[in-house]
Amino acid sequence: MSNLNVNGDRLWESLMDTARMGGTPDGGIARLTLSVEDKAVRDWFARECQGLGMTITVDEVGNMFATRPGRRTDLAPIAMGSHLDTQPTGGKFDGVLGVLAALEVVRTLHEADYRTEAPLMIANWTNEEGSRYAPAMLGSGCYAGAYSREYCDSREDVNGETFASALEAIGYRGAEKAGSVKIGAMFELHIEQGPILEAEGATIGVVQGVQGMRWFDLEVHGTAAHTGSTPMGMRRNALLGMARIIDGIDRIAKTYPDAVGSIGFLDITPNSHNVIASRVRATIDLRHHDDAVLDPLEAEVTALIEQVVAELDLAFDLRPISRVPAVAFHPDLIASVRRAAEAAELSMRDIISGAGHDAAHVAAVAPTTMIFVPSEKGLSHNPAEFTSKDQCHAGAQVLLGAVLDYDRRAAAAQPAQGAA
Repeated sequence: MSNLNVNGDRLWESLMDTARMGGTPDGGIARLTLSVEDKAVRDWFARECQGLGMTITVDEVGNMFATRPGRRTDLAPIAMGSHLDTQPTGGKFDGVLGVLAALEVVRTLHEADYRTEAPLMIANWTNEEGSRYAPAMLGSGCYAGAYSREYCDSREDVNGETFASALEAIGYRGAEKAGSVKIGAMFELHIEQGPILEAEGATIGVVQGVQGMRWFDLEVHGTAAHTGSTPMGMRRNALLGMARIIDGIDRIAKTYPDAVGSIGFLDITPNSHNVIASRVRATIDLRHHDDAVLDPLEAEVTALIEQVVAELDLAFDLRPISRVPAVAFHPDLIASVRRAAEAAELSMRDIISGAGHDAAHVAAVAPTTMIFVPSEKGLSHNPAEFTSKDQCHAGAQVLLGAVLDYDRRAAAAQPAQGAA
């Protein structure tokens, strides 16, 4: 049905309503995964889906799957979705747009009494952000077999609370094994989180793939001592070592075209005004769209760390916590997105995702792609993050069109048993 149109006003209302769950005074959202705020938005999402006749399944790491039956039971569900958790300084659109636009697609089909050939599914993946429990994309990674349930359960936040404890506290430990809820394909709508679409005046990003991403936990160890009575030449200052490493990572990453290297998290011990730091913990984030570039980048960063700690008489511990390879999305789903954008007469451009997304893990087990809409000034993970009502509407319309296009083509390619 090419005349189906999503309700942009209703989608916007849903975005603003859910923004109150964990809303902050500066207009942002602090809805950390498995928090009471996360439970509130999960409960809201479940009620909305059940009101549309969808069934809710939750797996053992808290991933939520809401399913609407299709005409045929022999076809695996076509999934849409993203995540409902946010950064501590999150905005109103990152992740949640993909879940609520999928909800709006189902609302539109429900009102039109239109039944797809394959079942439709909305997924809410657990701990996409990785801000409370590292690594990021933990739920989808467990679903795809990158992590075990035991590994997920053992993750600790900065206060020492485990993933397992927090999941059970909010009542979202499901009975299904991770990966047992099968999907036939997945479309993930997301804000770009970068400046390219806005700069080029494109409304839709046709996402070709996701950069490879490697995360490491780094601890640099020195000796705690009084800042006033310890001579400069006799210090073992872990913070000084980490500062040189941070500067070095920035310098090294700039020598590789299109690579990025960052440290965004620091934990300093004892973190006192007049005590030399004895330990500094950090998370290193390296990314590139070609894994062949990440290998030498990682090697240079490791050599840098070894050099710095040797020069300052420090010690270190470097542990990989996430290695997500570069992902190329499925051409059939990409083609459906392109046809949907053309049908909606929306400007588009091909793009590679700089940020990691659940789709990167899901692509290992099912055909997957993403749709981007612009982020004003490229901002994300920031209360000022903004995507306009019209842009959200456009993304949801392309999501609807792409899903229906793929549904028709996938059903035609796999005739029902007994069909002529």
